[in-house]
Amino acid sequence: MKSRRTLLIRTGLGSAGAASVPGLPEAEPARPPMPLDPPDLPPAPVAEPVPVAEPVAVAETASAAESASVAAPVRTGPVVPPPPAEPPIVPAPPIVPAPPVVPAPSYPETPSTTGTAPAFQPLFVDAPGLNWAGPGDSWSEAWATQTQPRPHALPSVPAPTAAAPGVDPTELPLTAQDIGLIRDSLALVEPVADRATAHFYALLFLQHPEVRPLFPAAMDVQRDRLFRALLAAARGAEDPAALRTRLSELGRGHRRYGTLTGHYAPVGECLVQALARYAGSRWDAATELAWRRAYRLISTIMIEAAEEAARTSPPWWQGEVVRHEQRTRDVAVLTVRPDQAYPFRAGQYCSLETPWWPRVWRHYSFASAPRPDGLLVFHVKAVQAGWVSNALVRRAAPGDVLRLGPAAGGMTVDHSSGADLLCLGGGTGIAPIRALVEEAAEHGASGRSVEVFYGARTAAELYDLDGLRELAGRLPWLTVRPVLSGTGPAEGALTGELPEVVGRFGPWDGREAVLSGPPAMVRRGVGVLLRAGLPAERIRHDLVGELAAG
Repeated sequence: MKSRRTLLIRTGLGSAGAASVPGLPEAEPARPPMPLDPPDLPPAPVAEPVPVAEPVAVAETASAAESASVAAPVRTGPVVPPPPAEPPIVPAPPIVPAPPVVPAPSYPETPSTTGTAPAFQPLFVDAPGLNWAGPGDSWSEAWATQTQPRPHALPSVPAPTAAAPGVDPTELPLTAQDIGLIRDSLALVEPVADRATAHFYALLFLQHPEVRPLFPAAMDVQRDRLFRALLAAARGAEDPAALRTRLSELGRGHRRYGTLTGHYAPVGECLVQALARYAGSRWDAATELAWRRAYRLISTIMIEAAEEAARTSPPWWQGEVVRHEQRTRDVAVLTVRPDQAYPFRAGQYCSLETPWWPRVWRHYSFASAPRPDGLLVFHVKAVQAGWVSNALVRRAAPGDVLRLGPAAGGMTVDHSSGADLLCLGGGTGIAPIRALVEEAAEHGASGRSVEVFYGARTAAELYDLDGLRELAGRLPWLTVRPVLSGTGPAEGALTGELPEVVGRFGPWDGREAVLSGPPAMVRRGVGVLLRAGLPAERIRHDLVGELAAG
């Protein structure tokens, strides 16, 4: 066995950590491919061993001269002529390719308005660690090339009332009666929405297993989002303008999952089947027609928005982490360089995916205004059992590549109006507030004043206070007030819950207010400002914290 082990080591077939199994040939244990694995090399040819009296192991590090000085062993078998005096052939070490070089992108001064999409070339065309969807995926290409209707496409149903000959009743506009039927059925489904959601996905994956890769492995978060978003959209069908705005954003955002036009019909059919099961006796032909009309409206708006976005932007951007600052035990500031120009406004947010949790996206606000160098900044707090947040805070490092969805959110400010700003930022919710301050400075104050209330439980959690105070020292129109709600030293800070502290100041008449932070803080802050007389149309928030949980 010693000679066999020596032979295995010298030919590169042995493994120091491999356990041998009696009766089975030894082999290198299988492992999944990694992005930087060396290419598979054919095994070196193994010559038939010559019988010897005693096996001799030669150290791998011995030089040619040292090997020549070793006395030859006494052999009992036939005499074998010595090999020619040449330097021993040492197998070359495997070549490990260098990490791919991320090209430096060029950022145009203004986004292109010609309607011609720039050439989109991904940083990596084959990266198993990044669960790609979209261009290049075989199953996405299969869906894109399909020209025949899906067998489960939304079929027409008999209309309860007469329709013009040759007109599909599902293509007619929603009526007031349809909206009433949708609301009545929703009242029955919502108390059992968890079971209806599970049934919806069971139908979808059973009838269309090819769409399963669109979703993360763990469906606990995603399961509620899609189904409830569809229900919320149907509920808001009576407000076409607001519905179009919300659904257009959803349609653009769903491109990052690899969603294609052909996916919408199967989703709609499974939605109708799940609703029919859990609406009970209230489900009839008229209710089904109402839902099919609503879903056709929803899917049409989302498809049109996605196709329009596809003409000017990729489904996602790739961003290299170029800086990772640990501000507190649970808070990190990440600076990311996208692979091409990334359009956004201060106050908006985007969804991020890490290579460690494919298909799991979380929303994070931009912590800086658009910069000439194109770099993006995010503030991330690791939450308990949070997959993405913990990966970004504790595992991400310079050189890692993330994926970014398109910018979204309406917490932007019209700097031409000149209205004074009131900003409430709790915890990492200070990120978009800082971005708005930077954007206001770039546009010029023009007589505008900006008051920032920055809240946290302890002074240590006010991780960005020094930076904000440095801005306030340079910008005479900016006032920063730290607020602490917990116990401990509070030098120079106000004490109390952030919304109530803001309520003690004022008046806030004529101001525009933006709120960002934990959902409970935002909701309480909105209530305080409304009671203080600030109109609802002057209060902006996105509740990104609720979306970013995890």
